[in-house]
Amino acid sequence: MDIKIEQACPQCGAPIVIKETDRLLTCPYCEVKSFIRANGVFRYYLPPQQENKLDAPLLYVPYLRFKGSIFVVNEAGIGHKVMDTTQIGVDVPGLPPSLGIRPQVMPVKRLVPQTSDRYLSLAIKARAVLEKAIRLTPLRLEQKETVRKPVTYDGGELVYEFSTKVKTVEYSAHSRFLHRAFIGETVSFVYLPVARREDRLVDALTGNTLLRLEHPAEALPSAIPFKSSWQEKFTATLCPRCGESLAGEGDCLIMTCANCDTVWALGREKLEPVDWQMVPGDQGTVMYLGFWRLSGEIPALGIRSFADFIRRTNQPVLVRSSWERQKMSFWIPAFKLRPRVFLRVGRQATIGQWRLAPGSGHVTDSMYPVTLPASEARQSVKVILAASAAARKNIFPLLPKVRLEKTAIQLVYLPFVDKGHDWYQPQSGITVSKAVLRFGRRL
Repeated sequence: MDIKIEQACPQCGAPIVIKETDRLLTCPYCEVKSFIRANGVFRYYLPPQQENKLDAPLLYVPYLRFKGSIFVVNEAGIGHKVMDTTQIGVDVPGLPPSLGIRPQVMPVKRLVPQTSDRYLSLAIKARAVLEKAIRLTPLRLEQKETVRKPVTYDGGELVYEFSTKVKTVEYSAHSRFLHRAFIGETVSFVYLPVARREDRLVDALTGNTLLRLEHPAEALPSAIPFKSSWQEKFTATLCPRCGESLAGEGDCLIMTCANCDTVWALGREKLEPVDWQMVPGDQGTVMYLGFWRLSGEIPALGIRSFADFIRRTNQPVLVRSSWERQKMSFWIPAFKLRPRVFLRVGRQATIGQWRLAPGSGHVTDSMYPVTLPASEARQSVKVILAASAAARKNIFPLLPKVRLEKTAIQLVYLPFVDKGHDWYQPQSGITVSKAVLRFGRRL
């Protein structure tokens, strides 16, 4: 479920409400577009109720919010789960361990400098907070099993019909694993305001007592004032090459310039060019979906060419001589999907890459927003490799040693046609449900 963020337009100051996943802010009043960026993670707070405020400064308790997909590979297969949680970041017994659904149903604002308020320092490492949430979240694992069903008698002997079905089981995410990845995640801090009232700590949202302080000076971790590095920053959305306005939707991570056919991503301080190509479509093409193509070698598996990959993963196809000279590439969806669909689409694109011939292209309005960054595409390589393995014993045990080396990354747009309820990619045979694609915008 999305969090709605209230903030002011950096240009005219008008109040704007955007989604948590939005990175492109478009003001409906002055129509100025700005890219939002943070030094680290974004920070928000639940605004206190006026009647619960006192003359004394408020304290803000940090909660780590994680929303995204978890993938775990072990001997049994690939487990996955979509997780949406907030976990407390300080070790103070009595405070709520989680914010529950409050960030989704209550107003949330960006953290801004407050004159005298203080913020409790994170006392638990973010990784430990995330590990705790994972332990409480069982993962889904799809397993194949053979079913034997008696069908008839033949000469006094029972004849069976054999079939294979896939069942979904759940297991602990804290079990032994060969690889784990967090993909498509949104990580942020949400602060809960609390107030001191004599010997009590009170929830500034509800006025309810959270805990009693027997030794107020020692009961809470250290509190600090607002840090300037927490302040979000804004970048103008003008093409650095030609000066024209860049195009993009609210949750996009990539912006395009139709004037000079360039693609741009937000770097640490400025917009940076993205190397991109396009597989040409035809008259039936309705939309282009982006894929991150990561090319490189995996010495631990002896994979240097596409032919090596086909042999190592034991694909049931005849290796062509041209594949020996074709560089190995992993094709990762540049848009968020449900975990199971993400694995299937990445596997299909990677195995079917020999059918794709990308080249230079022109920016069009039919290019679907890129919502998965290149950094997370890199994290997806091992997961897509595992999903592509027809023989697990050839891949799974070596996953901890797998490293993609001599890496080059490129954004490639593939043409899709409309097939009623699905989008279909003619060359590779990839299908993506329209409903699943829409749902991915909310992940």
